[in-house]
Amino acid sequence: MENELFAAKIGDAAEICMRTSKPKFTGFLSEEEAARAAVILRKTECGFAFFGGYEQAERVMLACLPDWCETAEFPLKAVTFSFKDSYRLSHRDVLGTLMSLGIKRETVGDILIEPGRAVAFVTGDICGYIKEQVTKIGCVGVTATIGFREPLPQADKPVDGTATASSGRLDCVVAALCGLSRTQARQAVESGLVFVNSLPCEKATRCAAAGDRITVRGKGKYIIDSMDGRTRKDRMVLRYQKYR
Repeated sequence: MENELFAAKIGDAAEICMRTSKPKFTGFLSEEEAARAAVILRKTECGFAFFGGYEQAERVMLACLPDWCETAEFPLKAVTFSFKDSYRLSHRDVLGTLMSLGIKRETVGDILIEPGRAVAFVTGDICGYIKEQVTKIGCVGVTATIGFREPLPQADKPVDGTATASSGRLDCVVAALCGLSRTQARQAVESGLVFVNSLPCEKATRCAAAGDRITVRGKGKYIIDSMDGRTRKDRMVLRYQKYR
């Protein structure tokens, strides 16, 4: 039912866009939702684009685009919360404060944090409300301003890694990336804990490929850089980037 409601929501956005010949935007989508939306929209004549405020954003807004429109100005803004460097705030702290204001989750995108600063991307219609209402996050006093300065607080910084696998099957690759046995990796895949390019994949026999983004719940996100090397024992060499 949930998948059907989501598909209907995306279909409605595309229909409104094509009927009015104007861009139509959604709220922020998760990586999985964005991937599902792309699958749905490729079956229509509606153009589309995603943006979350910066290039590597995980949570993004969807723009359904009429045929005359190649780009669109997304209705989102950033709110920066400044505080003393000696305090430490988490993603949960910031998101919890925003949710306590009655703000819906789909109006909040990525939240990037560093000592003394947190930047939250939100839909443009609520940024003024947040600026006026948020003076504390948890017990930490903050000053809220609209916009952000470069560079942004870094999101997850990838760590380069190398592993070997017996083949390119998904269960073999997951086992190599996560340090699991092949049985454990197969169970993770079949239990719906593994996502390939933001979509769930429950087929352990699927072959992974260079460029794939593989997320294993509880283990992290991996981007496969290459898998064409071989060891002396003819095992496949995986070169990848790991995100927390």
